[in-house]
Amino acid sequence: MRTLIRGGRVIDPASGRDEVADVAIANGRIQAIGDAPGDFGADRVIDADGLVVCPGLVDMHVHLREPGQEWKEDIESGSRAAAAGGVTSVACMANTRPVNDRRSVTEQIKSTAQRVGLSRVHPIGAITRDLAGETLTEMHELAGAGCVAFSDDGRPVPDAGIMRRALEYAATFDYLLILHEEEGALSAGGAMNEGAHATRMGLPGIPNASEDVMIARDVILAELTGGRIHIAHVATSGGVELIRQAQARGLPVTGEAAPHHLFLTDTDVGAFDSHAKMAPPLRSPEDRAAVRAAVADGTLTAIATDHAPHEADAKSEAFACCANGVTGLETLLGLTLRLVDEEVLDLPSALARVTNGPAEVLGLEAGRLGVGEVADVCLFDPETEWTVEPERMYSRSVNTPFAGWRLRGRVTHTLVGGRLAYPFGDAE
Repeated sequence: MRTLIRGGRVIDPASGRDEVADVAIANGRIQAIGDAPGDFGADRVIDADGLVVCPGLVDMHVHLREPGQEWKEDIESGSRAAAAGGVTSVACMANTRPVNDRRSVTEQIKSTAQRVGLSRVHPIGAITRDLAGETLTEMHELAGAGCVAFSDDGRPVPDAGIMRRALEYAATFDYLLILHEEEGALSAGGAMNEGAHATRMGLPGIPNASEDVMIARDVILAELTGGRIHIAHVATSGGVELIRQAQARGLPVTGEAAPHHLFLTDTDVGAFDSHAKMAPPLRSPEDRAAVRAAVADGTLTAIATDHAPHEADAKSEAFACCANGVTGLETLLGLTLRLVDEEVLDLPSALARVTNGPAEVLGLEAGRLGVGEVADVCLFDPETEWTVEPERMYSRSVNTPFAGWRLRGRVTHTLVGGRLAYPFGDAE
């Protein structure tokens, strides 16, 4: 299938390209940007007049729930949500059932994703067996099976000695560790951000220090071992500052922000709204401002959803007891573009945080739009406004705190390797 995308505004943050041009695709790769080769005969033409043509989005923090919890999400429903959101590369966390701590699970995930064919799914292997924080996994074997990084996300690695050994091993092969930073004794029993709102609601709080002390510990261990670390869902001003200081010292430390931490605060818990319960919790307005500033200045080079689908029952319990997590694949682009409307980022920089930024952290061949690159492409109308309606989403679970929000920027087409993944077409 040869495709010509005609007359769109082509933005590639990696190269700085921003121009109105045609994009010619053949054999799964981009053949030309600008004038197509003289012998190029398109089988399909997409009229992109008025649309932005950018690299397919890369979400480096997703929970696909398969194997083991398919009633919440499976690889097919998650891939459909990704395609509808313009996301062409998904890195899925290891807290499946069984945990992705063995080669057979990694291979199952990749095989199912390949059969579905709507997005590129990159498994993340566990750091420790069964996420128990006690025994290291066979990272080299998992990497050989297709894992692109390692994480116990959902849980911290509590033992500093285990973390040191994990970093030493990972450094040998230049593997990346993605870290959920939470000090268990400080967050034990907590349900939301520690502060005045938690006090008024009578809920036990989780202090910023729960995240900050673990980030500090792991920055020190990264310096000791030379291992690469990436801090997941950074939510505190203290965490931002620790990462900034580490980068200033030249340490291999990166980080990401989740959309909910960029737009919401602990006041959005409202009347015990379970859709506003996540780990780490929504923090203060000052923390939100610090995370926004870090995304703007490039301290945090990725915006990642922490897409964590849960069925209605898991979110219908009392706030203190209900499951943590929100969905995000289908709102990633709209919320990122809202940062442009609110003058936090310009458009190319905003797109960089969801394309080449996360791709470079993971070392993926993705997030770029250049001649010879894989044809993973997102087209969106930057002017179309739409309302977040959970009942119209493709994810099997629709636990979003953004229901009813008006967003600007609607995905019109998603291509994966030159095949049409959304609207659901020839990639199926």
